[in-house]
Amino acid sequence: MVVGSLLSLGAEGSAVREAMRSVVGEPEIREVKRRGILALQVDTRAGEEERDLEEVLERVASAQASVVAREMAERIFRRIQEAEERIHGPPVHFHQVGADDAVAEVVGACVALDALRVDGVQILPVAVGRGTVRTAHGILPVPAPATAEILRGSSLAMIQGTAEGELCTPTGAAILAEFNTRRINPSGPTRVKAVGYGAGSRNDPESPNVLRSMLLETGMESPPDEVDILETNVDDVTGEILAYTLDRLMEAGARDASVVPLLMKKGRPAHLVRVICDPSRASALAALMATELGTLGIRHMQAVHRFVIERTVTPIEVAIGKDNRIIDVKCSWMDTTLLALKPEYEQCRAWAVDLGLPLRDVIRIVEAAAWSRIPTGGS
Repeated sequence: MVVGSLLSLGAEGSAVREAMRSVVGEPEIREVKRRGILALQVDTRAGEEERDLEEVLERVASAQASVVAREMAERIFRRIQEAEERIHGPPVHFHQVGADDAVAEVVGACVALDALRVDGVQILPVAVGRGTVRTAHGILPVPAPATAEILRGSSLAMIQGTAEGELCTPTGAAILAEFNTRRINPSGPTRVKAVGYGAGSRNDPESPNVLRSMLLETGMESPPDEVDILETNVDDVTGEILAYTLDRLMEAGARDASVVPLLMKKGRPAHLVRVICDPSRASALAALMATELGTLGIRHMQAVHRFVIERTVTPIEVAIGKDNRIIDVKCSWMDTTLLALKPEYEQCRAWAVDLGLPLRDVIRIVEAAAWSRIPTGGS
């Protein structure tokens, strides 16, 4: 249903077909009606063979798909594995979620989302259904234990809905949890650019068995006092890779990126990588963190309020000996009171090199000139 919905929304069909074909076989994609609504139904035409996690990941790694899509698919299956281990303990037997059709579904969904090139995804509350479901562990209440565990470990909200039976499987829950990257600000205008429907196999007499997706254009900037925070712990990354990743993150639009030393369980040394960014950049920066660091989980704290100090930049003409230059000075204000100032580093550095003076001396001279010329009681 996810693949069909994203294809209906406008994802490139040839790329999705090629990716699904490369891991299982040629899928069948056809238009059907569910309670009068036209939707795309995707049949992987896969067998019932079950595979363990390593076999699944080998299939995913060999898929004809972008690196972003393959890494996303791997995180989805590891998310399922972690949920299964919390319920049953190791070793994990994947049962239905390790079958070939699940591999094709996950890979196809990741390729479809990657092809849409969206800035982020918001998942509305997930209807899980009512009653019971038959599983490899017997008849269990809805949502199934793995589905409930995946939802618990995600930022997704859950509702039961009115339909009887299982409406959200563990595979579906893991896909939605991985895709959910942002929360859209409800205020301001939003334009619906496209709508897609993916069909389930049942034709429910009470309600349409479809998954709807919408491509939205908000056309608005995030409030200046709201940022998103991305965090992940890594214990197998070198200092060189960490430094390189920080540079990449800043080049890709992060407001700030930092690394903090940690001591993890069993005394293992590790690092916390933290990124502060505009909400519109969170999805792309999270993908970059996963790619460069190899991490399989990134915590995403959305719409975090930050206290913003008013800042201005004031050019100051400064003389050192016979050399005069204009240096930009960053000023921080509380109402009309000047709290702090800081000369532009690169300008001071270039001047220090040209004069052959210590950088700290140049900065001190510029700061003294700025404090003497900028009114400290008003901007």
